[in-house]
Amino acid sequence: MERTPINPWPWSLNLGYNQGELVSGQARTLYLSGQAAMSADGEPQHANDMPAQLTLSLDNMEAVLAEAGMTLANLVRLNVYTTDVDLLFQHYGVLAARLGGTPTTTMLGVARLALPDLLVELEGTAVA
Repeated sequence: MERTPINPWPWSLNLGYNQGELVSGQARTLYLSGQAAMSADGEPQHANDMPAQLTLSLDNMEAVLAEAGMTLANLVRLNVYTTDVDLLFQHYGVLAARLGGTPTTTMLGVARLALPDLLVELEGTAVA
């Protein structure tokens, strides 16, 4: 598999993502459901703590990727849903530091996630 970043403008690289990513060759694709700050028992964790919720959401995403023999470096698409965009931007470094690359990314502010205490949910596509 070969990944080629597509960036007609360089500004997105300064924000840590590619405008597009061309994947060619034989590949396995994993579509990840939204991962949030949930315990192994399915209970929401870290109410009102964005950095802790980002960390646990990434931990959960890594666990799903690992089950498929992948890592965060295999992400080619990341969708970030948050109930507080401004608060997320204050802690975006938690996310950017762990991505291991520059997947295409979309961030959306939403009125609410599946459970009231959740502040952020990460959904992605990984290719290996």
